[in-house]
Order: sequence, then structure tokens, then C-alpha cells
Amino acid sequence: MKIGELAAATDTAVETIRFYERERLVPEPARSDANYRQYGAAHVQRLVFIRRCRSLDMSLDEVRILLRYLDRPAADCGEVNAVLDEHIEHVALRVRELKLLEKQLRELRAHCNSERKGQPCGILEQLNAERRSTDVPRPAPSGRVHVGAVHGRPVVAKRS
Repeated sequence: MKIGELAAATDTAVETIRFYERERLVPEPARSDANYRQYGAAHVQRLVFIRRCRSLDMSLDEVRILLRYLDRPAADCGEVNAVLDEHIEHVALRVRELKLLEKQLRELRAHCNSERKGQPCGILEQLNAERRSTDVPRPAPSGRVHVGAVHGRPVVAKRS
């Protein structure tokens, strides 16, 4: 199958497939006489695996590790467990950070409970005010930073 067919079969953008090829997550396909990429069932299975990992918000580095073990089914899966345990901790930290963010937003929202014609908006005043020591602290860095988005999904990298 050609790349467009692979994209349709796996609900993955062509650009994403090419990105995964460049990152060596998906093996380079054979080429036809006309130099078209020719993908097979193994490419579909691998791409479905990668997409499942990404839907669980795993980083490309985490996916690489899991793929190494997927390619060697007889290997000890201790590192697979370690990757998942670390990812679970990361998710738990993000949940705590999001709960703190929700609290901050609710406190901000409390500064304006109705439309106030002729008066400045309390929310905008709070957002425009200089930070004071009594303000709610920002969430601590999680060891990862948001560095952009690819196809609508956030791209997260580990801090150095």
C-alpha cells in the first residue's frame, strides 16, 4: 500500500508518518519500480502501536524504548515496567498541577460574579495586577516542558 492508504488505514496524517520514519520509529518501506513507498501489514501494526502510545501521552523517547522491547519479545520487560511507572508518576504530577491551576482559575473567577457596567472587570484587574506575595503560587515545574504541538497534540520534552 502507498503512504496515503497507510494514512487512511491508521487514521494518521501523511506528514506524521514521514516524521515517524525520519525519527526511525517506523522502518523505511520498500520502494516500487516507480520509487513509491510500499507499506505492509507490519507498518500498519507498528503505526497503530505508536499511535496508541501517543494517545496515552507517551513521549517519543518512551515510545522508542517500548518499540525496542516490542521488537524483542523474549527480552526481560523490566524496563517496560519502569517506563510505565515513570509515566504514571508524570501523569499524577500533571493532575496535581492541573488541580492547582483549576483552583487558581476559580479564585480568579470569584473576582467578578456579574456584569458590572461602568466599573472595571475584577478578573481583568486581577490579571493586570502585579504579582504579590499573597498570590497563589504557580505549579512547580514537572521536569517536562511544553514545546509546541504536532497535529493538534501537545509536544512535551524532558527538562535537561
